[in-house]
Amino acid sequence: MRKFLISFVSLSALAIAAPALAQDTPSGAELEEAAEDELIVVATGLPDAADRTGQAITVLTREVLDSVQGPDLSRALRRLPGVTLTRNGGLGGFTGVRVRGAGAEQVLVLVDGVRVNDVSSPGGGYDFGGLMGGAVESVELLRGSSSVIWGSDALGGVMNLTTRRAAGLEADAEYGGDERYSGNLAYGIDHGALSATFGGGYVNEAGSSSAAAGTEADGFRQYNATGRLDVRLGGGVSLNANGRYAHSELEIDGFPAPAFTFADTLERQDQREISGRIGADYLGKALTLRSGIALSDISRDLVDEAVGPEPYYRTDGRSIRAETFGRLSLPGPFALDFGGDYEWTDFRADDGFAATEGSAELRSLHALVGHYGARLTIAGGARYDDHSRFGGEWSLGANAAYSIAPDLRVRASYGEGFKVPTLFQLLSDLGNRALQPERSTSYDAGLEYGAHDEAFFAAITAFRRDSKDLIDFVSCFGSAAPICVDRPFGTYDNIGEARAQGVEVEGSIAPDANTRFGLVYAYIDMENRTPDSSAFGNELARRPMHALTVSADWQTPLGLVLGGDIRLVGDSFDDAGNLVPLDGYALADIRASLPFGDSFELFGRVENVTDADYVEVAGYATQGRAAYVGARLRL
Repeated sequence: MRKFLISFVSLSALAIAAPALAQDTPSGAELEEAAEDELIVVATGLPDAADRTGQAITVLTREVLDSVQGPDLSRALRRLPGVTLTRNGGLGGFTGVRVRGAGAEQVLVLVDGVRVNDVSSPGGGYDFGGLMGGAVESVELLRGSSSVIWGSDALGGVMNLTTRRAAGLEADAEYGGDERYSGNLAYGIDHGALSATFGGGYVNEAGSSSAAAGTEADGFRQYNATGRLDVRLGGGVSLNANGRYAHSELEIDGFPAPAFTFADTLERQDQREISGRIGADYLGKALTLRSGIALSDISRDLVDEAVGPEPYYRTDGRSIRAETFGRLSLPGPFALDFGGDYEWTDFRADDGFAATEGSAELRSLHALVGHYGARLTIAGGARYDDHSRFGGEWSLGANAAYSIAPDLRVRASYGEGFKVPTLFQLLSDLGNRALQPERSTSYDAGLEYGAHDEAFFAAITAFRRDSKDLIDFVSCFGSAAPICVDRPFGTYDNIGEARAQGVEVEGSIAPDANTRFGLVYAYIDMENRTPDSSAFGNELARRPMHALTVSADWQTPLGLVLGGDIRLVGDSFDDAGNLVPLDGYALADIRASLPFGDSFELFGRVENVTDADYVEVAGYATQGRAAYVGARLRL
């Protein structure tokens, strides 16, 4: 197998040097000239037509995000098939996104192409609680293991969020709920060779207690800013830059003495997120290149006002990444996607008594050769990553799609995923320097008719993912196991195995120009398959087997737009031992908007209309019925 992979990469390198003899395959320049709302990035790292891949990908457009309303992005993410979410408390609380039953830390998250997974957190995942919907233009989700293009962290999938693009002046504001008020302001220009958007947002909520048994309100405040700049120099060359900054203050609850049970405290979390990228693109007839340097930095302070104003725990994680993605048109309907990157990560954690810090480097190369015909698309490739802490890792991937008839496609994909151990898992007081990467293998096959923006769309996908060498915490209290030597409190080890399999269904229908109905449903059978474990055969924690979202929007003859979402979630368990059950629940939101021409709009909604009492994480409260009103301006 290794000889085959080396030969594959060598042939790919030779192909890069060979001249393109034909232009049957769309070039990067031709794709850019296509409608932008039909392009995706998550498949190859470059803008590509959605029907040129056999992978399962869903996109939420700005139109969808605006119609859902409000700063809570999680309400829109529920419209993605195969996705379930859990939140610790109210708005701003830790929000984990799980794709096809994968852990919340097993999904690679990008903001404007920048990897934002938190390298200082124990699991290395991304907390969606700090990402407000007002800053987001679109969401792309690739479901399934996809490390052949994206490398580490892409076990369950890849989500790329694009920040807002404005045309002129845009502003919105709303008020309601637990004394929540929020607003966004953006200004965009597009003058020939120069386009730019700069914006900012603010959210402030008095909130309610994060602890289900608590009475003290836990508030949330955030201000954020985003910016993007594109300069077209001519000859297919352009320069680009983007950046995002967010500062959040979240009041949280904890485990106060003497009972040490989850209850009200005077604790809070201060978090700062910085991400950005500068780069250059070349869009030619035969060759497309996209290169850049990206930065992501997340720092977090935990403060207990009952003790004093100084943080009792601090973390800071940083990632700097230099990367190149390329596409070369080959003879006939063939093309080669290729790339390489170098990433440097470091973290620091300080509990006031001692500090832990460390760094790692990761280098990689990948190549994907594809046939992109009028009816048949098929592509396959390989990736090699070299990590400074544990060595090398190969990943393979392939996908195919075939048009059976106009608007009817069958597709399938195979993907391998891996996730390097986090620096916390390797180097902290609980760390284990002998850890190896987590690994996964996924398969899916589906049938789809139409497109998301057409009058009728329907898709069904069957999938399976097997994961092994999953990293889990090992308690060492009272244990004489060799791994527990000099680790009295415990450590991490590659001990877990799991399987997730199921079916996803998504569809939409617009019986006329003023009405649209949508549906996404996922059945996911998840099983702990860790050998010699008391949890073998159990369901994975906080992964409901069933999740359904139904949506409807109708523009009345008077111009008033009415809509609503219904979310049904099945039973699950809060713990790996399946000892703490979480009952399923049903949520309903209703909304309305009234435009006054193209420049002004009034809107409002009621969330959790039935005031359902439900639980996503044991011990944490959830939002009851809440109403909001707002306005939107575009000039």
